[in-house]
Amino acid sequence: MSKNKRLTPKQNIIKGLIKENPTFVLILGMCPTLGTTTSLSNGFGMGVSVLFVLMVTNAIIASIRKIVPPEIRIPVYITVIALVVTLIEWFIEANLPLLYDGLGVYLPLIVVNCIVLGRAEAYASDNTVKDSIFDGMGMGLGFTLGLSTLAFVRELLGTGSVLGFTFFDANSAASFLIQPTGAFLTLGLIIGVINTVRIDREKKKKAILDAKIKAALAKKAAKEAAKKAAEEAAKKEVPTVKPEMNLKGAN
Repeated sequence: MSKNKRLTPKQNIIKGLIKENPTFVLILGMCPTLGTTTSLSNGFGMGVSVLFVLMVTNAIIASIRKIVPPEIRIPVYITVIALVVTLIEWFIEANLPLLYDGLGVYLPLIVVNCIVLGRAEAYASDNTVKDSIFDGMGMGLGFTLGLSTLAFVRELLGTGSVLGFTFFDANSAASFLIQPTGAFLTLGLIIGVINTVRIDREKKKKAILDAKIKAALAKKAAKEAAKKAAEEAAKKEVPTVKPEMNLKGAN
């Protein structure tokens, strides 16, 4: 039986994209996040590569989870991940040489990416193949979204153009943003904005909930007060009985 709560495919995807976004919420996979986001093409390419690796490795590990002894599960997982990453690396080298050169050493380093191994251990090893595929899809899409967002901001503000489309003069661009320092700064600013929005939403939700609770308590208190007043009024009402006159004694 799965140790995790069963999620629908839609919930798995939303979880990876928003609630547990690897880049902006869980802060995982920082090496490729900071190293490959100098351009949108490189960031998107790395994200899609990790997406494919997550989906395939999750599916394989979920399918062999019952036959792999617990004592050797981690080496087996790493071997499976290394096999899939090697196939991806060969494919990109043969068909997308520019992307292969742009990703450099970060492409083979997907083998030790904590997101991939973490999902294999935390989710795929305890869930069905279908659920594991959608979990990998959600996390992969979330990672791709994170890398693409960071790369878009860095490339746009750092060079003045994105994917060959020029938006403003390169002389006016903040070129330091495409340097390592700019990677840390941009990532920190984006995470700060996201956390500010999230905290603000949580405060609004809490305020609404508190208002509902306060209204419910006030309504309950009013009902109890009305009931108590009715009981006290009933106690004060004493029935009046007129005394009978003894007519015989008057004779």
